[in-house]
Amino acid sequence: MRIIAGTARSLPLKTIDGMDTRPTTDRIKETLFNMLQPDIPGCYFLDLFAGSGQMGLEAVSRGASYAVFVENAKKAAACIEDNIHFTKFEDRCKLMQMDVTAAIRSLEGKYTFDIIFLDPPYKKELEKDVLLSLRQSSILKGNTKIIVEAALKTDFSYIEEMGYEILKEKTYKTNMHLFLRKKNG
Repeated sequence: MRIIAGTARSLPLKTIDGMDTRPTTDRIKETLFNMLQPDIPGCYFLDLFAGSGQMGLEAVSRGASYAVFVENAKKAAACIEDNIHFTKFEDRCKLMQMDVTAAIRSLEGKYTFDIIFLDPPYKKELEKDVLLSLRQSSILKGNTKIIVEAALKTDFSYIEEMGYEILKEKTYKTNMHLFLRKKNG
């Protein structure tokens, strides 16, 4: 696993051993960031269920002003801290080792984000809880893009009823990215 593009291009990143995290493959990460590239320079990026931190670090490498990483697991948070230090992005990154919904509440009034990426454990329906928390949060701007990485068969039938619009859906062999924005009004 490595940074694909930008100022930290080709730097290898640590990941934690075991099956507790599923790092996004370089190919899928590259596809995602090619779609997001016009929005990255100068953005504030929130990486929820951050794992190794590779998504937020990729954003910073490509020109994001700032990235906040939220990861509850102790080993994964230590891995993110090591990766932030290794990439020398300490001044543009913040790690919060806590539950995602608690972190969203904690960020209220401190930050607003242009892009929010969430990659929760599959088949636990955590994305629904997080999207509900985000909908009620002031950390969203009017045009914040929310990208959910999920298993292919994840049910998102509630999205519009919850107050979001689907901007795009990109499917891969085993998973997908769902691009959302909060409906205005």
